[in-house]
Amino acid sequence: MDIDRAYQFDIAAGPMSKALAELSDTSNLDINYPTNVANDVKSNGLKGSYTTEQALRQLLKGSDLSYRITGNSSVTVEKIQLAEAKDPTTMPAITVTGRNVYADSDPYNPNYNRTSASTATKTDTPIMETPINIQVVPHAVIQDQQGIQVGDAIKNVSGTFQGFTFGGFSEEFMIRGFNTQYANYLDGFRWNTARIPLANIERIEVVKGAAANLYGRIQPGGMINAVTKRPQATPYYALEQRFGSYDLYQTLADATGAINDDGSLMYRLNFEYLDKKSFRDFDFKDRVFLAPSLTWKISDRTQLDFDFIYSDENSLEDHGVVASATTRRPVNIPISRFLGEPELDKSRTTLYSTAITLNHSFSENWSINARFNYLNREVIDQQHAAPGGVLNETTGLLRRNFFGGPAEANSYGGTVNINGKFSTWGLKHNALVGWDYYGWNQAIDSWRLRPVAVGGIVNPINIFNPVYGQSGVNLANTPKNFFADERDSWNGVYFQDQITLFEKLHILGGGRYDWALNGRGFSENSFENATANFSNVESQKFSPRVGLLYQPWDWLSIYGNYVESLGAANTGIGVDGQIIQPETAEQYEIGFKTEFFDNRLISSFAFYQLTKQNMSVPIVGTGFSQAIGEAQSKGFEFDISGQVSEGLHLIASYAYTDAVIRKGTNAGNRLWNVPRNGGSFWAKYDLQQETLRGLTLGAGVFFQDQREGDMANSFELPGYARVDALIKYKLPIASAKTTFQLNVENLLDHQYYAGTANDKSFINPGAPRTFIGSIRVEF
Repeated sequence: MDIDRAYQFDIAAGPMSKALAELSDTSNLDINYPTNVANDVKSNGLKGSYTTEQALRQLLKGSDLSYRITGNSSVTVEKIQLAEAKDPTTMPAITVTGRNVYADSDPYNPNYNRTSASTATKTDTPIMETPINIQVVPHAVIQDQQGIQVGDAIKNVSGTFQGFTFGGFSEEFMIRGFNTQYANYLDGFRWNTARIPLANIERIEVVKGAAANLYGRIQPGGMINAVTKRPQATPYYALEQRFGSYDLYQTLADATGAINDDGSLMYRLNFEYLDKKSFRDFDFKDRVFLAPSLTWKISDRTQLDFDFIYSDENSLEDHGVVASATTRRPVNIPISRFLGEPELDKSRTTLYSTAITLNHSFSENWSINARFNYLNREVIDQQHAAPGGVLNETTGLLRRNFFGGPAEANSYGGTVNINGKFSTWGLKHNALVGWDYYGWNQAIDSWRLRPVAVGGIVNPINIFNPVYGQSGVNLANTPKNFFADERDSWNGVYFQDQITLFEKLHILGGGRYDWALNGRGFSENSFENATANFSNVESQKFSPRVGLLYQPWDWLSIYGNYVESLGAANTGIGVDGQIIQPETAEQYEIGFKTEFFDNRLISSFAFYQLTKQNMSVPIVGTGFSQAIGEAQSKGFEFDISGQVSEGLHLIASYAYTDAVIRKGTNAGNRLWNVPRNGGSFWAKYDLQQETLRGLTLGAGVFFQDQREGDMANSFELPGYARVDALIKYKLPIASAKTTFQLNVENLLDHQYYAGTANDKSFINPGAPRTFIGSIRVEF
């Protein structure tokens, strides 16, 4: 037993003797103390990832108990002995040394690293014992960089880049060369809205590659899972006001605590109001977001969680700028120029989400987790688009069509996991068996209007001298002509066993079997006809997953894995109206992980080869997809995060990605929006001089080299390096922690292009120099 090794603890508040026994069982630490020492002593409990010594400190904190190390795997707990003072009315001085210990969920936790993550295995397994590449961006990083949406956080993760965002309306990412197709996850459930605010997010976990197949319906590049803030027994309140360039106003509130005296009933409430303009002409975001949560600890073994999310957002659908077929670069027009119609291209999205989670422990080693989720999304999304980028570069006329109208989608999710820990013939097992279900249906009742050049009514726009309000679209006088009935149903069962041998060798084995039913029906006349035209495709596949990790020393882990997966793109419809057959993928990966400085600095290096068969991609602006054969991505990634020295925290990444189309259309071309070289470096330093204490300085650079803009490699996005900076000051007031913060994004005001959607006329320009200031009060 190594007292500095990190373990995942979940110890309920209660008698100290019981808490010490649970700590001993989890960490294999021999804890000795006289029977009467712990009598009538209460523990506040412990939840999160700690080393054994950190856990002891936390459990004994606030009591009259202390500990001393008496052996390599044993400690003695005893009463604190106070030396007799000459003056009996004066307490002797006590000097306490050592660094602060924070739970992962502590809102004051300043650490940039995490030692455990649950997304990769659906169990709380230390990252150093997981034979999969998983990266965590904790709340401290999000707060220091003043992130608003997921893309603001994942820029710190290797091989993970922002894709096309429709001006922030949606968020797509490229992971290991492959796009996520706007499929993000919230607490392990597919969040079918393409965008996740960070107002109630505790951390972002990114699982690399096809290893994310434990969830099914997943793109082989990986998955992004946002983990929400949970109710806490310790009261915490925060109010923050942000303001910045382009009329940014964001109000954030966070409150949590116990409702009753024994702490069995806890709440959390997160609120966001966002009013934001943009450097882009006419662009705006207006959002109200509310997320209340309730936790009921029914007993020491049973807990029930209730979560609700409400979001109401208005925004402008923005497709960005267009590329030139001559220069093969974005056309030289102001990056602020809007090429749609500001009066028509507006959207409103209203979300209602409810979730209930049950956790029950049958014993110390066996538990069940069940979670059920419902999400309703109502949207009115209207857009002038220019798919194909048909541009007359002499006259400046850009061909456009129009698509939009109301749609309502409902998604249902359910999962049941049984987790057991046991030993057989000297082998330690951490076994998981589970089932999950995802159901989704959407009804679309809208317009699809063609350009005048092909017999439609939509007029082009001059990109050099745009005149708005003359597109020819008059919805009041135009009947709707696009109706769709879309339905998906997906069941999966899976098993997994994490075997530990000699405390150094960790073996992961398991697999998943999927039954997917995906259907679509379309009509130009009515929704009823769309339903009558409905057809579906059933897909079934078993996907194995194996991994091996060897930990010769506590600070080093060497691992490898092989994974197969069934992709999510079989929901796509070809131009012939037929559903495209499912994608499949396989991955080989090897790498190593390290932990230094008492687990404060964690790093990982991975080399992988990922092949995706029957790859399909959307035909932008049409609602259809096309299969392009086979694509392969291979490369290596490096990530490091944590604390280097007292006050110095960093998070950095680098990835080399060679992503090419191997078969079918455009064979030999590079995949779009994927730089060969890309990475980041961000560091902050809390000044240690007494006169400057409370002052923090930070800076970072985020870079990508040249990227292809589409599958045909017909245009390119130039490489760039963006420099950001931070300064903040915490007032020396203990009762209410007040922080003033200023961030500058793109400090050098470099012009760059952030992403493309595999089309010449769908290019997001990056923002010029942007200031974000804030005042935050916590108590």
